[in-house]
Amino acid sequence: MHHSILTFSKAQISSFIGGVVDYGIMVLFTELLHVHYTISIAFGGIIGAVINFSVNRMWSFYSKETPYKYTVIQQLTMFCPMVLGSIALKSGGTFALTSLTKIDYKFTRLAVDAIVSVFFNYMLQRHWIFKKKH
Repeated sequence: MHHSILTFSKAQISSFIGGVVDYGIMVLFTELLHVHYTISIAFGGIIGAVINFSVNRMWSFYSKETPYKYTVIQQLTMFCPMVLGSIALKSGGTFALTSLTKIDYKFTRLAVDAIVSVFFNYMLQRHWIFKKKH
C-alpha cells in the first residue's frame, strides 16, 4: 500500500512538471502567436509528454529491485498512442467545457487536465507502459 501511494505521488509530481511546461506552451502559442487553444494544447502536450516520459521512466516508476517488463523502445511505442489519446481528450474536453460554461480556456484546461492525468495517463502508465516484470 505504501509503495502504491509513493508511486502515485511521484507520478503526480512528474505530471505536474510536464504539465507546467505543457500549459505554458499552450498559453504562449495561444496568447502570443494567436494559435487556437485546441491546437496549442497539442504543441504543449508533445513537449510535456517528453518530459513526463523521461521523469516517469527514471524516477516515478523506477525500481532497482524490479525491472520493467518492456524495453525503452517498447515503452515509447506504447507511450505515443497514449499521448495522442491524452491530447485528444484534453483538447476536446477543454473545448467542450469552455463552450458549455463560457469559462476561459485557461481555467477549463486545468480541470480537464486533472481528470485526464489521473484517470487516463496515470492508469495506462502504471499498469501498462511502465509495468514491472513479475
